[in-house]
Amino acid sequence: MAEPTRPENPDRVEVDETLLDDADSSYGTVAGSSASTSLNTSVLKYEWKHGRRYHSYQSGTYQFPNDEQEQERLDLIHHVFWRLLNDRIFLAPINPNDGLRILDIGTGTGLWAIHLGDEYPNAEAIIGNDLSPIQPEWIPPNVQFVVDDVELDWAEPKPYDYIHCRYMAAAIKDWPRLVKQMYENTKPGGWVEFQESVNELYSQDESLKPDDPMVQMMEGLTKACAMIGRTMNPAPLMEGWIKDAGFVNVTVQKFKLPIGSWPKDPRLKEVGTLMGVNFTEGVEAFTAALFKDVLGWSQEEVSILNAGVRSSIKKGTAHAIFDFLVITAQKPE
Repeated sequence: MAEPTRPENPDRVEVDETLLDDADSSYGTVAGSSASTSLNTSVLKYEWKHGRRYHSYQSGTYQFPNDEQEQERLDLIHHVFWRLLNDRIFLAPINPNDGLRILDIGTGTGLWAIHLGDEYPNAEAIIGNDLSPIQPEWIPPNVQFVVDDVELDWAEPKPYDYIHCRYMAAAIKDWPRLVKQMYENTKPGGWVEFQESVNELYSQDESLKPDDPMVQMMEGLTKACAMIGRTMNPAPLMEGWIKDAGFVNVTVQKFKLPIGSWPKDPRLKEVGTLMGVNFTEGVEAFTAALFKDVLGWSQEEVSILNAGVRSSIKKGTAHAIFDFLVITAQKPE
């Protein structure tokens, strides 16, 4: 069984004092997604609101768009997490080339599954599920995508050796039930892995103030998600849910995920700059449905907040950080 190399994980992120502002950064050019699908079903009858496209299958259960602009953002986020983990896409002690059967929950554009399939061609099957059929048609032969709602009862033909769940905050209504279904559909001795940010921004040098628009945005998202029965911040509770489901050998690794190009470390500068792009280009997707439809904000109020978030990122004086957790666990033999 392959032992993972533990990624570098500094306790403190040093500030690059030579940086003027994010506008001078050479990072952030991201290729667009070429996602398409040949499905001819009702799931392709998308919903449109606030000028953005949303999924139609299980309409309303996921509050963020699925259009091309959002797909590009999700592809960017995949690169962010890959670089944050020192070019690793999983940390569980597994070797997919041992003919493993793998599930990727909420696969999005499918980039994680495709990346895994390219690197591990001898994996038996890598199945990605999502509410939206936005994945590419040209994929590795061991990769398959299905439209499914993981919050419904699972009816899997056989259990998995490894189940991966990443970036699912605000997407799940009943996390303990989901984790329990993951347990029931994992082979004895198999592994699960959760990768999720702790969605409470902070700074190590007190540069991030409580009235910063980035903080206000995260607080609003948290409040709106709570109002619709979903949590924006499941990460701190995941270890408990995983242990309660029956998993053993639970390991929690924590990484610093900076926002903006202010870090001195070159890898964290790249990660932070891309997270800055994620905020500046994604803020409209974050706030459109939750702030307008749930919190009842006006278009003008939302536009002012969005502009404030973009301005804060551009200034680069607030050295904001998320903690990013990677939790691995094993089902008993």
